[in-house]
Amino acid sequence: MSLCPITLTLFFSSATAYTIRLRKQRQQLQQQKKSTASLPECQVVFVLGGPGSGKGTQCQLIQERIEGGKWSHLSAGDLLRAERKKEGSPTADLINTKIAMGAIVPAAITVSLLRNAMEAEYENRGCTKFLIDGFPRSEGNITAWNSTMAKHHIEFVLNFVCPEEILIGRLLERGQTSGRNDDQIDVIRKRFHTFQKECKPIVEMYEKDNKVRTIASDQPIEDVYNEVATL
Repeated sequence: MSLCPITLTLFFSSATAYTIRLRKQRQQLQQQKKSTASLPECQVVFVLGGPGSGKGTQCQLIQERIEGGKWSHLSAGDLLRAERKKEGSPTADLINTKIAMGAIVPAAITVSLLRNAMEAEYENRGCTKFLIDGFPRSEGNITAWNSTMAKHHIEFVLNFVCPEEILIGRLLERGQTSGRNDDQIDVIRKRFHTFQKECKPIVEMYEKDNKVRTIASDQPIEDVYNEVATL
């Protein structure tokens, strides 16, 4: 039995395309493994708190003032916002939708962005100490972290607490200049309630291991920092 030239051409074209795609997938997997392996065991502090609780401000102060800049501040929210603006990003639409709803972005996306950022900081500055702001926010986040990042040592969870009305006031003020679509009153309340629902179990879980350090952040910035600096 003979096959017509068109059938043979289609067959070999499909086989070639499949082989190329498979080779690219293998190369990406190898590169990911190589990249992850190049990052040594790191010290990590997870930083939690409701939206507007001052997490980012305090992390920035720690990075600037403690141990000569050996700590690197990585904001999960900032990484997600940067990714959704990146041209050609396959996850931009999903991230946009989740952030606009005040919902949590799929854990695998967030952990992948954090891993890439940690690797970049290690390559550029030799940094092995990280303040990870706004993470983990769900049990799914922890599961995704443990699946690829378990070798890194979690020092403790820095937990900022602040009354809801103060948080809302801070975010509404920020929204006047930030241009962020999640700094609007309806989204702010959704974000706060999502945080309360999802993060409370996370804090309770780490409390069982005596790994939570709670700071009241409804104080002046320097007063909050002075408490943080003693930890």
